[in-house]
Amino acid sequence: MNRDQALEELKLRLFDKDILLRSIFVEAIMEELAGYFNADIHLWGLAGLLHDIDYEKTLEHPELHGIKGADILENMDIDEAIIYSVRAHNDLNNIPRKRKMDKALYLADFVSDEILVRWKAEKESLKRVTALDIKSSLENRGLGSKEFEELDLSTEDFIDLSLAAIRSSAKVDL
Repeated sequence: MNRDQALEELKLRLFDKDILLRSIFVEAIMEELAGYFNADIHLWGLAGLLHDIDYEKTLEHPELHGIKGADILENMDIDEAIIYSVRAHNDLNNIPRKRKMDKALYLADFVSDEILVRWKAEKESLKRVTALDIKSSLENRGLGSKEFEELDLSTEDFIDLSLAAIRSSAKVDL
């Protein structure tokens, strides 16, 4: 599946513009991380873009988020590694995150959420958002440096890569 097809599938299922934008943020972060780790940029990008394909469908049952998404993706031409990462990105599913892509998707989801909140609060630009702002919010949500260190990155480096990805992405209309 190419990116345009994936985006169309996402738009068929996500009507909340913030959730759609967050998915595009996660895509940008995942592509940046794939480049950093010398991994498949297209594969990681699609995982980021499609990770919340079931978000609105599972609002009433958050324990099914990721599971339903993987079910949807199994009926498409999607790599099995993406399907696994989508299943594993929700803590409520108790599915181990085995690969770098799984771990990166989990963290990119949190980081993108915090970036989106700050971007909306700034109303104009992400230029004033810092890694320290995001790190503090992540710590308040219970996400510490251990998770980032599993990717051999500091929390600050992960956030800096994420901010750079979103700021420079042509896919994100800021």
